[in-house]
Amino acid sequence: MTAEAPLLRVAGLRTEFHTAEGVVRAVDDVSFDIAPGEILGIVGESGSGKSVTARSILGMVHEPGRVVAGQISYRGRDLRTLPPKAMRPIRGREIGLVFQDPQSALNPVMTVRDQISEALTVHGMGRAAARERALELLEQVGIPDARRRADDYPHQFSGGMRQRVVIAIALANNPSLLIADEPTTALDVTIQAQILRLLGRLRHELGVAVLMITHDMGVVAETCDRLVVMYGGRVLERGTVEDVFRAPKSPYTHDLLAAMPRLSSDSAGARRLPSIPGAPPDPAHLPPGCPFEPRCRLAVDACAEKMPSLTVFSVDHAAACHVTAGGASIPVLDSPPAPPRRRAEGDRRPILEVTDLRINVANGRRGLWGRQDPVYAVDGVSLQVHPGETLGLVGESGCGKSTLARAIVGINEPASGAITVRTGGAVQYVFQDPSASLNPRRTIRESIDEGLEAIGVPAAERYDESVRLLERVGLNARHLERLPYAFSGGQRQRVGIARALAAKPELLVLDEPVSALDVSIQAQIINLLESLRDELDLGYLFIAHDLSVVRHLSDRIAVMYLGGIVETGEVATVYGDPRHPYTAALLASSPHPDPAAKHRERIVLTGDLPSPKNPPSGCRFRTRCPIGPIVHSDRTICIEQRPALRPAPNGAHVACHFPGELRNGEA
Repeated sequence: MTAEAPLLRVAGLRTEFHTAEGVVRAVDDVSFDIAPGEILGIVGESGSGKSVTARSILGMVHEPGRVVAGQISYRGRDLRTLPPKAMRPIRGREIGLVFQDPQSALNPVMTVRDQISEALTVHGMGRAAARERALELLEQVGIPDARRRADDYPHQFSGGMRQRVVIAIALANNPSLLIADEPTTALDVTIQAQILRLLGRLRHELGVAVLMITHDMGVVAETCDRLVVMYGGRVLERGTVEDVFRAPKSPYTHDLLAAMPRLSSDSAGARRLPSIPGAPPDPAHLPPGCPFEPRCRLAVDACAEKMPSLTVFSVDHAAACHVTAGGASIPVLDSPPAPPRRRAEGDRRPILEVTDLRINVANGRRGLWGRQDPVYAVDGVSLQVHPGETLGLVGESGCGKSTLARAIVGINEPASGAITVRTGGAVQYVFQDPSASLNPRRTIRESIDEGLEAIGVPAAERYDESVRLLERVGLNARHLERLPYAFSGGQRQRVGIARALAAKPELLVLDEPVSALDVSIQAQIINLLESLRDELDLGYLFIAHDLSVVRHLSDRIAVMYLGGIVETGEVATVYGDPRHPYTAALLASSPHPDPAAKHRERIVLTGDLPSPKNPPSGCRFRTRCPIGPIVHSDRTICIEQRPALRPAPNGAHVACHFPGELRNGEA
């Protein structure tokens, strides 16, 4: 290889699945290069062909799929020509794979050390040497106290630590290339920031190249050097991150970037999110021309007839678009203003009032001498939700958000405190995963009928009411007799919202309602939720880990850490001037869809959220706090005394002994 030769070259890749319904072309004429030490992002919505491309490179496409055309050249060798026996040493030794879900990627009955050792011994290393190398790898990926933790099992690690173990396995044989398939999708923003920093360090220190597959444009902006944008199995745009983000040449890329909510948005609440109509195509039924044509606002006749070829716009920037190839620019995607909110006259008291709530999740487990050891997942929480407003609830996994939400709807029983719902006010729950929350054997009509029957709607009136509910969420009567499998993810979430509205609630508890959706569909659902809130004067308790989504939809925000509220206030105040170091660190850890953001100075939290079974004394954040006793040893008050939620000068309420010392991630 010369210095200029790519480490990996993919040219004209085509992968097909031969099914009973015909040939599904999941990847069609995909080409890109990766240089040594480079991070290349492949982005696109579900069904775009990202993961199939990765599996094609590694020879891991399962029947009935097969790679039918193209070249996959690694260090000058065409991997497609190698027999399976010759591919095995390359897969794992030369090219490592990091999976999306570390829980399913790790063997639950093998220790972490044994799983890393196995990746070494299958490629010829002796057992004793492999066990020592496993320790080195655990330390390299940042597992604290690696020698003690090496013989633990995967269930004893947090999600972020499990992902580090998966990365350690991928690195075991010093590969030159890592293929990371959605490596941070299931992680909190603080742990995501740790993993992305780790991948960047591996690139700089070891020269490892990374193929990063993701749907998060913020991750791409802050991590990658170049990117490939896929849609319907085709490459619609590729180039440097700076070129593509500054001046996208594909309408799909342009509108995907526009549809992303921003942490710094000044128009949040005043305008709806720009959104792409429709849904990503079914790979089995792609349109004859450009796959984006049915959703594209710039489409011309040629777009429906022929797939455009890649047009080179600059040295390393190309896009496939009939319109921009002719010199036309892409107009701004419209962001419609939000209509005035309806404020019903009458009772404006809180719909929901939670007072000093504690929830014990010990489930009757017995401790020493047979006494029950309480485990308070929610410990002293107070909040209110008023008609027509959204209270955003944020925090890492395990902080108690969903436990609190389930208590509000009567699933979890409080140990103490009070949950008060205004007289006559109904509460409904909208789940994160609509696929799991809808009965797969019941039609949409039957699912909605259940809610209508519960509030006493006569059987003769339920059909018309069901149609009205579906039309309110953007569906219609044709959808009533279908089963859930016949809907896309976004449509299923619309059905879940319609079912919740059937009981005529005053409050919706929305538990991560858009986290499982693609960016373009997410924008549609957020706009729908805003419209329903404003038209029906609903109150929302909106739980999410994506701070930019919370910024756009919420009026007020409550930040939760290990069972308690650490900061709360108007959303513009808390985002613009965070006073608690945890809030500031969360905001600093959130990726921005702006390449300039990769150069910002920020503090990335270390470690994991402690267990509510054994919380730290005093301030529960002190074991990770960048301004607490781990940095300032004289701050013993943080160890001795739990701070109360007190008013701050900016109008927010903060539970911190030293509020305001950490701003925007910088001390």
